[in-house]
Amino acid sequence: MGNGPDVVLIHGSSGNTRDMTFRLAPLLADRYRVIIFDRPGLGYTDRINQTGASIRQQADLLVRAAGELGAERPIVMGQSYGGSVALAWAVHHPDSLLALVPVAAASNPWTTPLDPLYRVTSSPLGSALVVPMLTAFVTDTRVEQAMIGVFAPQAVPEGYIEHFGAGLTLRRTSLRANAMQRAQLLDQITELQPRYGEISVPTEIVHGTADDTVNFSLHSENLARQIPGAVLTPLPGIGHMPQHVAAPDVAAAIDRAAARAGLR
Repeated sequence: MGNGPDVVLIHGSSGNTRDMTFRLAPLLADRYRVIIFDRPGLGYTDRINQTGASIRQQADLLVRAAGELGAERPIVMGQSYGGSVALAWAVHHPDSLLALVPVAAASNPWTTPLDPLYRVTSSPLGSALVVPMLTAFVTDTRVEQAMIGVFAPQAVPEGYIEHFGAGLTLRRTSLRANAMQRAQLLDQITELQPRYGEISVPTEIVHGTADDTVNFSLHSENLARQIPGAVLTPLPGIGHMPQHVAAPDVAAAIDRAAARAGLR
C-alpha cells in the first residue's frame, strides 16, 4: 500500500494482515510503501512446521518475503508478539533493516504463568480435542468479549471486529499454530534478550503505560536500556493496541525512525 521508503508491519498474537490495515497502514501510505505479512500459520499463511515456528524462524521467513518484494532494508515495526519477531529480525538479520519500531513488544523474560487456554491448546491432546470444540462453539459474543479485554482500557474501535475477521483466527490450523507460538515464546525471548545490545539500527519504542497484556516497565523500559540509542515513547493511559487507539503516535514513531535512518 502506498509509495516511498519500505515499512514492514508485523501483527501480534492471534492476528493477521487485517489488523494493520484497519488504521495504521492507511496513515502511512501517503509517504511509505507499506508491506504487511501474515505470520506463519496465521491469517491465510500456511504453517512452516508443526512446532509453532520460533520467532527466529518467522523473522527468517519475513526477511526473505520482504526481499522478494524488493524491500531489502525496510523499517520494521512489530506489535506485541510481532514486536518479538521484529527484535529477532534486528538481531539475526542486522543488515536487512534500516530501523526498528517495537510497539507494545514482548521483549524481556516474565514470571507470570502461561494462560491456561494456551497451555491446553498447545498440548497434543488439547490440540486434537479442544481446538475443534473452540472452532465449533465460540460465539460472536465471546469474540467481542475477548476484543474488549485486548483493547482495555480503551474501547474497541467501531468496525474493527468486522474488519479484523475473527474467523481467520478461529481456523483450527491458526489456533494450533498460535497456541504453540505463545507456549514457546518465553524460552525464545530468554535466549534472545542478551543480544539486544548488538542492535545498531535507529530504534523507536512505543508502549502504552496502561497495557495489562505486555507490561510497560518490564518490557519497554528495560528494552530502551538494552538497545544502544533506543528512544522510548510512553503513551500515558493507553493499553495494548496503540496501532489502533493511538495510531498517529505510532505513525510518528515510524517517521522519527525514518528520519534517524536518513530516509526523510
